[in-house]
Amino acid sequence: MKIVIAEKPDQAAKLAAPFSFIKKTGYFEVKPNSHFPNGALITWAIGHLCELKPPEEYNPIWKKWSLDTLPIIPDRFEYRVTKTKVKQFNIIKGLLKRTDIKEIVIGGDAGREGELIIRTIIKVCGVNKPMKRLWISSLTEGAVKKGFSNLLTEEETRSIYYEALSRSCADWLIGINSSRIYTILLKEKGLKDVFSVGRVQTPTLALIVKREHEIANFKSEPFWEVEANFNLNGKTITGKWHKNNVTRVLEEKQGIAIAHFCKNKDVRITNINKERKEYQPPLLFNLSALQATANKTLKFSPQKTLDVLQKLYLKGVVSYPRSDSQFLTNEEAKGLPGILNHLSRIKQYEDLLPPPCDSIIHNKRYVNEKKVTDHHAIIPTEQIPDVSKLTLDEGKIYDLIVRQVIAAHYNNAIFNYTTIHSLVDNRAEFITKGKEQIEEGWRKVIFSSKEDTDEGQNLPSLQEEELGQVTEVNLKKGETQPPKRYTEGNLITLMKTAGKHLDDTELEKVLAKTEGLGTEATRAGIINLLKDRNYIEVSKNQVFANPKGLLLIEALGESILASPGMTGKWEQRLSEIGEGKASPKTFLEQVKRLSQKLMVDAKEQKVHWSFENIQIEKIGSNPQNKRYNKNEKTVLGKCKMCSGNILDFGKFYGCTNYKVSNCKFSISKKILGKTISQANMKKILKTGESNLIKGFKKGEKGFDAILLWKEKENKIEFKFNK
Repeated sequence: MKIVIAEKPDQAAKLAAPFSFIKKTGYFEVKPNSHFPNGALITWAIGHLCELKPPEEYNPIWKKWSLDTLPIIPDRFEYRVTKTKVKQFNIIKGLLKRTDIKEIVIGGDAGREGELIIRTIIKVCGVNKPMKRLWISSLTEGAVKKGFSNLLTEEETRSIYYEALSRSCADWLIGINSSRIYTILLKEKGLKDVFSVGRVQTPTLALIVKREHEIANFKSEPFWEVEANFNLNGKTITGKWHKNNVTRVLEEKQGIAIAHFCKNKDVRITNINKERKEYQPPLLFNLSALQATANKTLKFSPQKTLDVLQKLYLKGVVSYPRSDSQFLTNEEAKGLPGILNHLSRIKQYEDLLPPPCDSIIHNKRYVNEKKVTDHHAIIPTEQIPDVSKLTLDEGKIYDLIVRQVIAAHYNNAIFNYTTIHSLVDNRAEFITKGKEQIEEGWRKVIFSSKEDTDEGQNLPSLQEEELGQVTEVNLKKGETQPPKRYTEGNLITLMKTAGKHLDDTELEKVLAKTEGLGTEATRAGIINLLKDRNYIEVSKNQVFANPKGLLLIEALGESILASPGMTGKWEQRLSEIGEGKASPKTFLEQVKRLSQKLMVDAKEQKVHWSFENIQIEKIGSNPQNKRYNKNEKTVLGKCKMCSGNILDFGKFYGCTNYKVSNCKFSISKKILGKTISQANMKKILKTGESNLIKGFKKGEKGFDAILLWKEKENKIEFKFNK
């Protein structure tokens, strides 16, 4: 009998769905069928069931944050079971050790992280049985059955496991040691806060801080532009004065003089230039492109987009979400006409389908086997959803994906751009720009696009040497603007193209090849990490660097920790490990030496610290950081399960006796979208119930309720007012 280990419960349910099965505690028992003649067990992880051990579990001395213990370098890396997930781990372990289980199928997400999660569980369980790999890009019934019929050998994905493991261990080494040394050295400067440093998060933060400095150092300067309205035989246009294609003047009196000169003068058209431009349909989505688009058009954070996309994937209606490719193989392209045919039954697409082009299989802009890595572009599957049953957010993301695929089957959008040069009183030069849509093409499907923002006015039919008069002249004042702040969508794109921000041409090539900072799967999480650690904040979809973030980058100075260059070289080597071309052992030895060098660099850098222009007093005041200093925690009341004190631990309320007597009291600070305030927590501890809390949300439905502590069950329940 085979056992399949999925990455998540929903994923396991999708893998079991095509077959007859019985649901058991922690797994599905699949009855014998053509794919599993002896039946099968399908169980699941809950994400990372196992985690790298913290320093103190290797050596108790390493628990204390001290310069004397740095760098911390274990002889060998070890994993432990995540405390909150022991129950499911034990279920998997028990199933793996059954004598009737002869083969293990790795069924995590088809990528490096999924490989690491499942193989780590198997390793920690101490089981050594033959393994195969399920590798699929969607969870439809057809894809699942086809995947089980074409299992990969364990050797075919072993290298990407080594790649993911190497990345995980190396990030641990750099993160643990760099975070500790900068926290300790900054504490000596009077800063009582924890400064987390990471291989990807810190270069990303450095790019945000660089923009912050560009904005702060920008000096706005005034300018003036002269606009005039012309009447040419009853036809009117507006022109802008220019000299050598420069429309701005820096002195107001010069603008006034130009405007005065042009009043009521004759005008003559000297040149009319027409240019036709064609705009190709956009590329298909990979995760980064979808996150950037959803942020721009829907104001979704990258993490929200990924979360919604994951739900659509688990429902089987879109392909694998964490893809880094914007291309399809011939096999996927063959299936698109059938998918579009099914989509035509959805009302919002019926006017768009069938498209002008029946198939894109011969269009290399979309179909290129060589540019598909682990997964193809994100597309809808043949399993068409009932859109009325999707949540509002799911519907929006699904619509973006569907329209991108439909647009690929449309013609180019074609515009005529007209530039008219005019001369007032044979002396003052003016320019007028206009555009005309010749063919709508794919813009019928996706209207919002770059050329929508191009300047231009609808122009009448005019001829060169046509004469007219100036009817009105206006002098308009403007100011030069600082660089725009990044949005979260910009950040995703920035991380993907970080090589463009380097001076080193070779490193630019490396980062271009390795897709920049982080991976498709991790970029949203990195941005969240920077927010959680109070390095940045996002307001009205604009990213601001906080004083803590400014200070850390100032402290790092020229350290390679703040440079995308280190990540570029790192990702190149990891990619080679994933391809079986480089040694994981050699890579980790290099990272160990780097860890030692970074400790020396930090101590040398400390001598140059000043922090004169940073609001140091604001650092450490973030309530989230109180969890790092037990003395700052407020006791909210006595534990309902023991005699301990209940404290605010940032994301949950918990008991101080959780280590002493293993007290399990814990209440999440966020329940169904509502944050449970300290005041309500105090009331629950004192009276057993909270005040009425408004705005809980389950799916699309909202409700109001009181939180009630149930003594017998030792848990929170909802109480509704009659």
